[in-house]
Amino acid sequence: MSREITAPSAPLHHFTVPLSATRRGARLARLLAAEQLRSWELPVDPARLIVAEPAANAAVHGRVPGRSFRLALSLVEPATLRVEVTDSKGEHLPTRARATARAEPAESGYGLLLVEELADRWGVLPGPFPCKTVWAELELGRFR
Repeated sequence: MSREITAPSAPLHHFTVPLSATRRGARLARLLAAEQLRSWELPVDPARLIVAEPAANAAVHGRVPGRSFRLALSLVEPATLRVEVTDSKGEHLPTRARATARAEPAESGYGLLLVEELADRWGVLPGPFPCKTVWAELELGRFR
């Protein structure tokens, strides 16, 4: 899998919405993404799972009181879905650490491993200050 930072192509479809940086906002991100994908006649899964993790992270780890996070979905050529979640804590970057053997399972920390497994590519774009954007791309041809 490529781990390069990529810029999206001109989108065929684009959807963006600001959401409260709360657990309810993260849940709404997942629900809105599923509904938008249905309206574009695209498969809902695994994209819904890919949206869920960075949205939850934006609400839990990227939360700044009084600031929202933004969900963006873009369908770009050739049949690539790009998911972007932008939050207000650019100094708190997710890491690409692989799961390590532990004596006891952790309650959290595995969500981005799920994104890494489901997405074809993902990464983090810094800025504009003080924000960061966690993005993931999914090649839809294998799910149709």
